[in-house]
Amino acid sequence: MEFLQLQYFRVVARLEHMTNAAKELNVSQPSLSNSIQRLEKTLGVPLFERQGRNLKLNEFGKIYLRRVEQAFLELDEGQHELTDMAGLEHGVISIAVTLPYVLPTLLKEFLTLHPHVRIIQRQLGSALEMRNDLESAVIDFCISSTPVTGPDIEWFTLAEEELCLSVPKNHRFANRESISLIEAAGENFISLSSRSNFREITDAFCRQAGFEPLIAFELEEVSAVQTLVEMGLGITFTLPLALSRRSKNTEIVQLKITDPFCQRTFGIAWSRKYFLSQAAIQFQKFVVDFFSKPHEYS
Repeated sequence: MEFLQLQYFRVVARLEHMTNAAKELNVSQPSLSNSIQRLEKTLGVPLFERQGRNLKLNEFGKIYLRRVEQAFLELDEGQHELTDMAGLEHGVISIAVTLPYVLPTLLKEFLTLHPHVRIIQRQLGSALEMRNDLESAVIDFCISSTPVTGPDIEWFTLAEEELCLSVPKNHRFANRESISLIEAAGENFISLSSRSNFREITDAFCRQAGFEPLIAFELEEVSAVQTLVEMGLGITFTLPLALSRRSKNTEIVQLKITDPFCQRTFGIAWSRKYFLSQAAIQFQKFVVDFFSKPHEYS
């Protein structure tokens, strides 16, 4: 059974005349007749009563026509749904973000502009997980502090940040402006979870300096990390995007790290192989513009 046979059947059933149906479909009458006969042979029953060139649906034909019309209705609805999904007003965008403290502000601003777009966020940790999900079209984008690369993956750098060290105001380093990271060996670090992408980066900086960080507290929330530093319970690497108003907090001091050079690059990645809806394209443009401007993150 072919899709074209069903289209032909609908027209013949509506016009009940083979010659007129052939003209409307712009096919030859013998070709149309053969198509209808092949359909009947496939179904194993006749669909029409023949009266010369005129045709009348029999009981089999009437029942089958109702099913065919339902099928075409579903196909039409499917096309409309896909058009909506691919469009800007009712699109669906799937993303993975390794900068969770940025997400609320970013999404709030985007959805204010496009309130009917639906955002699906996936929790992913490593660059490998994100690359695999981009390559299999599970997600449209990832916003990551580690470049995500692959043969069919596009990576766009959004910003580069030089990390500092946050210490409590009464810490022995608090009266300084800069520090060599090796001097912090043996200090109590307050860090994000070992599953986080940022933790991988900061641990690597410590190893580059020549030591393993002593993790006194391992937390899931960026705000909680900064709170414990303010309470004097340890030190941490500054998260510039995450600090926002806290960066002016008099309870903590920011120290420039002179050695090694601790810089983080983050950006947005997507697959060149797969279709991006209008909503996804607008989101991509929005993210690039968003990170080009200063923001305060809650």
